[in-house]
Amino acid sequence: MANSSLILWLYQFLKPHKTRIFIAMFALLVSAGSWLVLGQGIKLVIDRGFVANDEAFLNQMLLGVVAVSVVGCIATYFRFYNMLWLGERVSANIRNALYAQMLRLDMGFYSRNRTGEVISRFTSDTTVLQSVIGMGLSMAIRSSVTFVGAFILMLFSSVKLTGLVMLAIPFILFPIKLLGKKVRHYAELSQDKIADMSAHIDQSLHGIHTIQAYTQEAHDTSSLHAKVEQVMVAAKQRIHYRALLIICIMAISIFAVVFVAWMGATAVISGELSPGSLSAFIFYAVMAGGAIATISEVIGEIQKAKGASARIRQLLQEPLKNRISSQPKWVLDSEGEDALCLHNLSFRYQNDGDYALKQLDLTIKTGQTVAIVGPSGAGKSTLMDVLLDFYPPTEGEITLGNTAYSELSQSQIRKSFALVAQEPVIFATDIAHNIGYGNHYASHNEIENAAKLANAHEFVMALPQDYATQVGERGVKLSGGQKQRIAIARAFLANRPILLLDEATSSLDASSEQAVQQGLANLMHNRTAIVIAHRLATVKHADLIVVMNHGQFVDSGSHEELIARCALYRDLAKLQFIN
Repeated sequence: MANSSLILWLYQFLKPHKTRIFIAMFALLVSAGSWLVLGQGIKLVIDRGFVANDEAFLNQMLLGVVAVSVVGCIATYFRFYNMLWLGERVSANIRNALYAQMLRLDMGFYSRNRTGEVISRFTSDTTVLQSVIGMGLSMAIRSSVTFVGAFILMLFSSVKLTGLVMLAIPFILFPIKLLGKKVRHYAELSQDKIADMSAHIDQSLHGIHTIQAYTQEAHDTSSLHAKVEQVMVAAKQRIHYRALLIICIMAISIFAVVFVAWMGATAVISGELSPGSLSAFIFYAVMAGGAIATISEVIGEIQKAKGASARIRQLLQEPLKNRISSQPKWVLDSEGEDALCLHNLSFRYQNDGDYALKQLDLTIKTGQTVAIVGPSGAGKSTLMDVLLDFYPPTEGEITLGNTAYSELSQSQIRKSFALVAQEPVIFATDIAHNIGYGNHYASHNEIENAAKLANAHEFVMALPQDYATQVGERGVKLSGGQKQRIAIARAFLANRPILLLDEATSSLDASSEQAVQQGLANLMHNRTAIVIAHRLATVKHADLIVVMNHGQFVDSGSHEELIARCALYRDLAKLQFIN
């Protein structure tokens, strides 16, 4: 990706802030122009002040130099402030775009990529871009303007000396081209290693309970130390080539300035050039050399930013699998009509992999409770994910009401289901926000009513700040039963027509199970429900029980019918359901 491509990509985020850009560019030109004018002031001070012994003129010129410096300082403030503001604003906009994209990406993407690596794109890569926009581009543009202005004024001072300076430019461009590639390569490698380190930290923090329970702190610290060292190795190479690039340019620039100064001194001695003109020329030559050195340093930052932007753009351009539907929002028909149908449904995670679901056919009526039972690995959770359209069917079709999934958007599909998982997600906020996640427009009274129906209100009111109580990371301050009742209250508030329940009572104690079962019973009343069943109580009350094994529906019927004819169900009933 060329530098111009990077700038064009960044421009789409800069475009809404044209006024800021104009102010920053105008201030940049005034600032650069002020320092360039100082060179002419130096020439006049030497030729018409010192050499001509004109004290009055000398005083006037020195006041002029001070005035120009003040203007330059004020302009620098406006340039600095506006460019840093643009860097922060663009970084914020990119983060907003990235976050929106991250929430839209399908489960397949997250099964291929570690969360920590994605977070690294969101944090460290955007920070690199922020630095380049806020400081790098500003310095590059200012240095370019300074170089052009200094070069033109050098020509006015001495064409001969300017020609000699030009001879040094090819020697400066060579290390930029040669070493710039190395800087970019190791900058990208460094960012990749940082992403790997971030993924490890993210995984460790999510698994901190297990790490401490198994006293693996020292082992995980050692693992992170190895990854940090990998970051350092890549960083050392990047720093080495970047420092080499800068020192090459500085050495060439200093040599050129010294050589030209010597040539200029001989011209002054021979009378070809005035002392003021030589002083001005050296002033501009130093400015031009400094500008080139700054540009070379910024090139290193831009090389690093190119790697960061490539990863960000890759994430932003990750194809979305959301469908756009012209269908109106469907409404479930009266009780007894078809709510959900599976037609010869098959699914596999990879095109060349084994089928996780095989030729499933099932019709679920409105208001019906269907329990799905089966051994571990039978495909029950996969079926839930396919029903929620996290993964598209490989073969066959699902219909919601009378409309095929393929004709509905993901939003329409998912707004038809309320999910209560076996391990519910509890956010690190207060109780009210966790329940209200099912409906952000709900009033506090509606949240309380949902908690009462979920059998959660009593324990919430016993907490120190009732509904304003902070529950901690992943709900660490709540028991398993309390988490489940919060999740059930959330489903109540969402008020979706179909429930997907990965039955939540399998790992609870007797008292918690009773409270959760009462909440589930309230939630399932007059609703269509699909339940992954782990307990006999749920199975017995289901309108239909479907036995699943190896991704297939083996049998279906009532509890009594399956006990009589299905050996797998009898075994499951003995081992799993009857406790």
